[in-house]
Amino acid sequence: MKKCVVLTGAGISADSGLNTFRDAGGLWEGHKVTDVCTPEAFARNPQLVLDFYNMRRRQANEAQPNAAHQALVRLEAHYRVQIITQNVDNLHERAGSRRVLHLHGELNKVRSCADGREILDWMGDLNLNHTDGKGRPLRPHIVWFGEEVPLFAQAVEEMRDADIVMVV
Repeated sequence: MKKCVVLTGAGISADSGLNTFRDAGGLWEGHKVTDVCTPEAFARNPQLVLDFYNMRRRQANEAQPNAAHQALVRLEAHYRVQIITQNVDNLHERAGSRRVLHLHGELNKVRSCADGREILDWMGDLNLNHTDGKGRPLRPHIVWFGEEVPLFAQAVEEMRDADIVMVV
């Protein structure tokens, strides 16, 4: 079976009602991305950053997969599909996609501030009192502006043996 790699970004989830950070002139839900999407922002005002991602998590969990998400699931009947997405929502998975690589992290996961390998599934709100297994603070499992993309090398490897590449 041929391998089809599908690259997706914010546009695929926009029809599900999720705003992109570029929609309103660089503002995202009324915030500058530099105030809520950087390590410096988290150091400066962790509660603001947590509140922002709690809101995004709630919105994403209320959204439903749309026709584009569902079409990619149907593609799996004909190809070995690997989705590589910049999106942090789980709409691909909820639609039924089986192989999804989230380049920029996932809203429904958190990680230890001290050990980025400690990643936990997370559905509710995150607050400053939540800690990892050793009592250290947690942060959203999101790749912020200024951070390296840890799964980039894996994405490159997936692309190397693709028979077909789609950009959505």
